[in-house]
Amino acid sequence: MPAPPAASWRRHAAAAASSSSTRKTLLLLLPVLLLLLLFVLSRAPDLTLSPAAASSRRLSAGVRPFDCYASQQASPVFASLVEGVPHPFFYSLADMGALPDHPHKNIARILKGKRFRKPDISETIQQLLGGKVGIGSRGVVVDVGANVGMASFAAAVMGFRVVAFEPVLENLQRICDGVYLNRVQDQVVVYHAAASDRVGNITMHKVIGRLDNSAISATGAKLAFKANEEIAVEVATIPLDEVILDAERVVLIKIDVQGWEYHVLRGASKLLSRRKGDAPYLIYEEDERLLQASNSSAREIRAFLSSVGYNHCTRHSTDAHCTKN
Repeated sequence: MPAPPAASWRRHAAAAASSSSTRKTLLLLLPVLLLLLLFVLSRAPDLTLSPAAASSRRLSAGVRPFDCYASQQASPVFASLVEGVPHPFFYSLADMGALPDHPHKNIARILKGKRFRKPDISETIQQLLGGKVGIGSRGVVVDVGANVGMASFAAAVMGFRVVAFEPVLENLQRICDGVYLNRVQDQVVVYHAAASDRVGNITMHKVIGRLDNSAISATGAKLAFKANEEIAVEVATIPLDEVILDAERVVLIKIDVQGWEYHVLRGASKLLSRRKGDAPYLIYEEDERLLQASNSSAREIRAFLSSVGYNHCTRHSTDAHCTKN
């Protein structure tokens, strides 16, 4: 038997009232839920070394991270994957050779359908980070004299965060190419500066056609390529101790700055003074001719490293590898 019309109306009215009450309750709870969500997010750990965060903590040094997205795009771009490493990555060439007759050897490899030849430092970095140096945490790798990023990207594609320093703008633009190509913009922070032992400015000598041999010392810049044109430019300088936070776990520092290594190390004395187990693995170029051109020496560097606890150094070609024992 169908329900009387009055009873049906009362049921619909009751349902409508219940639905309206539910909507009001949800509307009242929504601000509370949003505040709760914001609180939870604010307490979540920040596991990335974002450019914004890096910038906010380094204003005292007066040097901000380089903004790849605001910089002019270099052209032309010759980039490829590197062959023969466990974790392949892209990098972009800054020196092209003499086009079109005598291109850089890696451009010739591209035309033959081959990948770029692996740089020795890239293989070394990945071997170390894949072994004891990288065990336990995806910490920070510091790349001083980053050139076009052959060490930086070798580390970044393995999941490590990277803080890189490169004073030559043309090289810096190629690092930006690599940031795009390797999809590591949240892992790599790069500074358009020369790491040194003080905040300021200094004259650097660019070697045209061999930007990797550019040096702060005019004599050092000319040692290997006397016939190449040299251009003097002023660059910012900054100590590593002004950039790296005390709380950051730095697992490896690589330094290749054509004879300016002593000054870089002096500017990292606090970082290098960390106790055994927290102190980073250190790689630096130890070329006596380049060091003397910058008024330092391998002996002076070894004495300084010993004073901060790095008593075990071994030579690998022209590089020194140092740890605390």
